[in-house]
Amino acid sequence: MISVEKEGEGTTPEPTTDHSVSLNSQNNQMRLTLTNNDIKYYNTDEVKVSIDRANGIVNISPVNGTWTDAYTKTVKNISFAKAEDSGSEGDIDNPEGKVKILESKGWHESAFVKWEPFADASSYIVYVKGGQYEEYTKLDDQLVRNYGTYGRADATGLIAADNYSFKIVPVIEEKEQDAAANEVTGIKVINYKREGFCFLNGNTPGAYNADGTLKANARVIYVTANTAKTVTCPVIGDKEQTYTGLQAILNAYQKGKETRPLCVRIIGMIKDTDMDALLSNEGLQIKGKNNSVEMNITIEGIGEDATINGFGFLLRNAVNVELRNFGILNFMDDGVSLDTDNKYCWIHNLDLFYGQAGGDSDQAKGDGTIDIKGDSQYITVSSNHFFDSGKSSLCGMTSESGPNYISYNNNWFDHCDSRMPRIRTMSVHVWNNYFDGISKYGVGATSGSNVFVESNYFRATKCPMLISKQGSDISSDPKGTFSGEDGGMIKSFDNIMTEKTQYYKYVTYQEDNVQFDAYEAKTRDEQVPQDIKTLQGATSYNNFDTDASLMYDYEPVEAANVPSEVTGWYGAGRMNHGDFKWTFNNSIDDTDYNVNKELKEAVTNYKSSLIGIFGDENASSGETGGGETGGEPGDTETPVEGEIICDFTNSTPSNSAITMTGTKENYRKEDTIIDGVTYTNSLKMESGTEISFSTTEKMTLTIYFGSSSTKYNIKVDDVKIEGDSSSKSLTTTIEQGSHKITKADSCTIALIKLTPIAE
Repeated sequence: MISVEKEGEGTTPEPTTDHSVSLNSQNNQMRLTLTNNDIKYYNTDEVKVSIDRANGIVNISPVNGTWTDAYTKTVKNISFAKAEDSGSEGDIDNPEGKVKILESKGWHESAFVKWEPFADASSYIVYVKGGQYEEYTKLDDQLVRNYGTYGRADATGLIAADNYSFKIVPVIEEKEQDAAANEVTGIKVINYKREGFCFLNGNTPGAYNADGTLKANARVIYVTANTAKTVTCPVIGDKEQTYTGLQAILNAYQKGKETRPLCVRIIGMIKDTDMDALLSNEGLQIKGKNNSVEMNITIEGIGEDATINGFGFLLRNAVNVELRNFGILNFMDDGVSLDTDNKYCWIHNLDLFYGQAGGDSDQAKGDGTIDIKGDSQYITVSSNHFFDSGKSSLCGMTSESGPNYISYNNNWFDHCDSRMPRIRTMSVHVWNNYFDGISKYGVGATSGSNVFVESNYFRATKCPMLISKQGSDISSDPKGTFSGEDGGMIKSFDNIMTEKTQYYKYVTYQEDNVQFDAYEAKTRDEQVPQDIKTLQGATSYNNFDTDASLMYDYEPVEAANVPSEVTGWYGAGRMNHGDFKWTFNNSIDDTDYNVNKELKEAVTNYKSSLIGIFGDENASSGETGGGETGGEPGDTETPVEGEIICDFTNSTPSNSAITMTGTKENYRKEDTIIDGVTYTNSLKMESGTEISFSTTEKMTLTIYFGSSSTKYNIKVDDVKIEGDSSSKSLTTTIEQGSHKITKADSCTIALIKLTPIAE
């Protein structure tokens, strides 16, 4: 970024001539921020710039041409936005007589190849090599599909690498024709961006490891329109039993005894009428036993056309669940409802369209698109593409009382109306999102919530941020937007607001310290003073974002680069932004919050272009988990890496690496102060209480006893260890492997800490 001296002294906000262009994420662009906070764009390959610092003049002229745009003392700074990353093609050679490869590219932990039909071939065998595969490895039959004018195969569960290859072998009269086989090489695959509250303390939701591979002992099932009713999978309940139908399989996990991770791969379009059952108003229900038992379930789409049509998803007591890479359209109630006591869930890379119209006036586009409520905690909503959503995301109802910790990042709110998100009580981090033509408001804070809005790009957004019952919320109507609820506090930092419409409203605390929409921080780590409070409810900001013990590791891009990051090849939504493309008319749709009739018709009439599977649609997967995490049947442990801290404040282990596997699990309300932090709940150790975990290295185990304890002894791996009465704690060394903590004497445990030992 270039700062321009003597800025702010001019009175003319525009140059004498104006050859600036619109934002275009496909080009590298120079961005001039003016003193009135307007932004001017120029394509960097078309212009040159000179700065007269003595007089505060910025001159923009063409590489070829004679015009000059002169900005006199009106430019605050100059920055540059990178063009979107369009990915890289594999190296293709199409010799005569071999399968003709049309296209091949890598994406997030996956890659694909497309080819022309080969004469007389009835099917194809496709192999992948590279990354974790040293030799060519056959893809499952269901991954090799027929689209009529071309064939396509996708590999998923790949580690990041740039050396992947595909080999396509045609099959004629049930024989592989090796002489006609062809290869594509040099395919690059990158990891998903695993940043957000659901990854706190090294947690990894779903059936995949952080490196992209399946967790140990994971099972894979494929679901198509033809097999949604008939797909089978054994699940352990009181005993192992084979269940038939997707909803029946997921419902069997409710017993909480099956610990093998499950990866459900969606192929093509599945309608509500294809399903064996739908157990909720939303549609497919994923329900766990309680909010302390991990499910380790991923539901993912294959390729760029996996689509759920006519229903959505309800998550309850779901711990470590992941939804990724599919579209949802014409859903019944909410598209995705995280309804009750969910933890560590990751909702990402979905394309989200209109739902079915509801009975209320504000439900013409469907009800909520992604709603988080019922005391759901540690949820990450990232890299999703919202198409003209009416109510994009509710974050909190009336049952929550704590911070809960929710994060939204890298989402594309594409001409949506409101609720991006609408927040009650919770502490929420909203960062690196693209608010693209928002007709009502972006972020809404109510009911004592705390929101950090960081490095987002607001284009043509009417009200980027609102606090209930103050500022822009009541500037036109004293009733406000949020049913009269108390306000929540917003901290804003490094956001860009451009292409402002005539309806634009945004007031910072620095501009009006009473009727403000957000406190504008000068630095990311600035704390909001506690005497700054909301007008209604008197909420002050809790500064959760500056507390290292509460926050996760993340690396935001500059706000100027958010559009290219979100709309690029590796950006929001499905692979290649899905098979359903839609371009909005900014001149109309930026301010129009009515149903887009043309989009509604296209969504309603959507049809899949998938013809079928080349191989056996009902074949068992040859892919199994071989990663570091995941349990054997009856084992709920996820191996610990790095320092782990676990408390029991919410009557459950706060860290998913620590699990309760005994028959007794009771808690006691008591205040215990440890290193200046007050913990309000402890685990009561009884004869049936057992705490389990696994470690990948030698570690120091420290147990802090609750304030009511008078004895400080515990059994670690059936060996009694005596604690220290003066510190009310116990410290011991444990080796790599599985461990358990059980009762030695009557006591309570307030905190468990595991620290790696450097050797």
